[in-house]
This record gives sequence, C-alpha cells and structure tokens, in this order.
Amino acid sequence: MDVFHKPVLVAEVMASLQCRTGAVYLDGTVGGGGHAFEILQKSAPNGRLIGIDTDAEALREAKRRLAPFGDRALLLKGNFAAMETILAGMNIGKVEGILLDLGVSFHQLDTAERGFSFALNAPLDMRMDQEDHGPCAYDLIHTLSRDELEKIIRNYGEERMAGRIARAIAERRAHSPIRTTADLAGIVAGALPRARGPARIHPATRTFQALRIAVNDELASLRQALADGMGRLHDGGRFCVISFHSLEDRIVKNAFHAEEKGCICPSDLPLCACGRKPTMKVLTRKPVVPGEAEVHDNPRARSAKLRVAERIGSCRP
Repeated sequence: MDVFHKPVLVAEVMASLQCRTGAVYLDGTVGGGGHAFEILQKSAPNGRLIGIDTDAEALREAKRRLAPFGDRALLLKGNFAAMETILAGMNIGKVEGILLDLGVSFHQLDTAERGFSFALNAPLDMRMDQEDHGPCAYDLIHTLSRDELEKIIRNYGEERMAGRIARAIAERRAHSPIRTTADLAGIVAGALPRARGPARIHPATRTFQALRIAVNDELASLRQALADGMGRLHDGGRFCVISFHSLEDRIVKNAFHAEEKGCICPSDLPLCACGRKPTMKVLTRKPVVPGEAEVHDNPRARSAKLRVAERIGSCRP
C-alpha cells in the first residue's frame, strides 16, 4: 500500500481513459500521484500529464512519485474548478482525457491536524488547502445560524436528523466553544437516538461530510469543472469521475446525461427549437464500482463509483 494514498479503481480508470502516446491528460485531483503514474506509463514515451491539487502536501508527494517521468508531468497548485483558466494559461486548447477523483485522500483522513476525521481528535479545520485563509469548520460552526447549519447538514450530509444536530450544536456553543473533532462528534452522537444493533457508520459521518463540503465549496467546484472540462476535450476524449457519496454521483450523472441529450426544449414541443446537439456519449449507464478483491484489500474503496463519458462533438462556439 502507498504510504500517502492508495488510488481506487485504477484498472477501470485506465481502461476508460485509453491512454495513448503523445496525448495530453489532466488529473484534476492528482493527490499522491497514483492514477497519474499509471497515465504517464500508459502514454509513454511522450504523453503528458497536467496534475492539479489544492493540497500542497499532496503536490510534494506527487512530485516525488512522478519524478521519473521528468517534464512529462507538470504539477500545479489550484482547484480543478479553475481548469479552464489553467489550460488557457498554458496555451493548451484541448486534452485527450480528464480524471477527477473526488473526496478526501487517505493521507488527509489519517493526518489528525487536518480535522477531517472524527476518529482522530484535532482542531476543527477541514480545509483541503491549508494555505487558504477562508473559513474553516470551526468558523462555520460558530458563525452560522442554527437554521443555516441545519440546511448544510441536511443538504450536504443528507442527514434526516439535521434539525436535532443543529439544535445541539447551537445549545453547546452558546456556553462553550466547540473546538475539536472529538467535541463535535460527541455532540452529534448525543443528539441522535441510540442505534439498535451494531452501527453501520459512525453517527457523525454525515455531519462531518456536510461541513467538509461547505468549507471547501466542493459541489460548486465540481459543477464548474464538469461544465468546463467537457468543453476542453478533443472529440473522442474521455472524462472519468470517481465519486464517494450520492450528492457528487448525482451531479456527475446529471451533467453527463444533459450533454448526451443535447436538446433542452420542453417535452411538449413537437420539434426542437433550441438547436442544441449532443456533445457527450455516456459510457457507464450504471457506475463502475470496486470488485470484492479491491474492497477486501482497501475497505475505504467500498463507496467509490466511477462514471465515464466520451466527447462526440461540440455545439458550443
């Protein structure tokens, strides 16, 4: 196992991208470089990879791991939502394939001070980019109204008990700051009814997910990256996205299907008036998931879902 991060669905991603010599690929979540390493191997001897990540630690690890490929790997700090600007700044018009591996890396989860895990007591941070001076989870918990917290926990965590959790947080912060992951996890667990039998997931899982998404504005970034990325693919180029929860998966599925459908006219119109043509072909009618062997070897892969679409032409100017 990689010390930094173990990539998931590697064989499936490689089969989907169909890497070839001389092509340019974009890994918008390069992380520790696991998928990027395979892309560079498969596109040898002169394929190139642009690797983006918001996490400076991840980029340092990717640089170390991808060093054997020399200048075939170009690594940049940034958010994949800015890929349009990044590619334009490099005078790159189109790429042959794009990969987004969403969510939190194993390294981020296992590094206590990052504040992503309720299993490791640490300050409430949850920023993917620790050089970002924007609000962290502690700030959201102590500045948002109870109603705003409930909305975030319900919408981003898909937590049915969001109201009870938000009320418990508001009551606690009124007399004592909530400083650590253990503090927050305990408040959430105390707000929920005791589960019967062994719990499948920790009661704080959805709340932590919701706060992480809000801190990093993850869903807006994903929507932007999907819209821009599909327009940056050569015809025949592939877009691969690995998601780890239903909100992300739904956004990816809907974005790909909308571009496959093309027409956005009301269904009661007898003829298309908008003139939009399909630009993508969905290659995964159902998401690709890890096999039993991979889940056994890497339990954290169990929730991964891969969706793939191929560029077939453009209706954009």
